Amino acid sequence: MTPLHAIVLGVVQGATEFLPVSSSGHLILVPRLFGWPDQGLAFDAAVHLGTVLALLIYFTGDLRRLAAGILEGRPADRRLAAGVVLGSIPAGIAGLAFQRVIESQLRSVTVVAVSTILWALVLWCADRRAARNRVHDLREVGIGRALVVGLAQPLALIPGTSRSGITLSTGLFAGLDRATAARFAFLLGLPITMAASLLEASTLVRAGSTGDGLGVIALGVATSFVAGLAAIRFLVSYLQRRTLLVFVVYRIVLGAILLWVTRG
Repeated sequence: MTPLHAIVLGVVQGATEFLPVSSSGHLILVPRLFGWPDQGLAFDAAVHLGTVLALLIYFTGDLRRLAAGILEGRPADRRLAAGVVLGSIPAGIAGLAFQRVIESQLRSVTVVAVSTILWALVLWCADRRAARNRVHDLREVGIGRALVVGLAQPLALIPGTSRSGITLSTGLFAGLDRATAARFAFLLGLPITMAASLLEASTLVRAGSTGDGLGVIALGVATSFVAGLAAIRFLVSYLQRRTLLVFVVYRIVLGAILLWVTRG
């Protein structure tokens, strides 16, 4: 992998990790469009470190308030923390159980295309009911809603699904408004994304990725951080005023084009 590959893939990862369009799907598709070799699931997980750092920066204030609330015994903060922890468990178990199957059997354009269209329709249905939702604060999410959203998170392991997309959709179905659903989707993804990224990064180091190899990976991490932070701020601001229709249309058009290409 060249530095150019790492920069492009880092930007793609950062921009699409938080938008409901599937980062894993784009990380599969972009190399094929440019004729590059597949960079592999390990690199994909490593550049997630950049988006983890973006989340930590974005949620610094919330995490400090949450920690203070836990120490001070505030019930709402304790429920939110418990919800994030419990909601992360299903995705962690599914990742450990099915990672190898996903890496070997599901990284195909057809899977990405079908998932892209299918979950676009789910996102559209969820977005249509968002105007009636009344939960406008992360501390109002509660353990029950957090578990419901967490149970949907393992579906994001299928390329083309989008972790932010499926958790955002589920949050909308659970009664969160658009901006709160997006913020909770990002917060819920922090533990599992951090764990997966650190695991894969340590695997790369133990496998002997040193010197230029680690330098290229670091370049991908840095670019994914910058793009990811910009994407988080954009989406939360965007959803305070607008619907998710543009992302629904994008996913359907992209999926249709991919299906047409694979038939040819």
